[in-house]
Amino acid sequence: MSDEIKLVMAYIRPDMLSAVKQALAEVGAPSLTVTNVSGRGSQPAKKGQWRGEEYTVDLHQKVKVECIVADIPADDVAEAIVDAAQTDEKGDGKVFVLPVESAYQIRTGKTGPDAV
Repeated sequence: MSDEIKLVMAYIRPDMLSAVKQALAEVGAPSLTVTNVSGRGSQPAKKGQWRGEEYTVDLHQKVKVECIVADIPADDVAEAIVDAAQTDEKGDGKVFVLPVESAYQIRTGKTGPDAV
């Protein structure tokens, strides 16, 4: 078991969440946190019209998926997310792998990789 703790953080399309959850379970990383977010990247803005007024939507709805890993390689988790979320279109999202300095489990008092 590695002494390194990593945070794998991904911004994906909301409709790809089910596939990503399944892919994470298959690589042995079923624990995750999901947050609805909106943001802007290379995905083009959409123009619309409501009650005769034109408007531009340049913040797109995304899902932020966070997964903390210590006992499986973070690269495997990142690759599973990429494979499951990829549609080959702009706006597919991004995946980041960050080091985690320490971790504490509140209930048991465990620290480090044991807390994950």
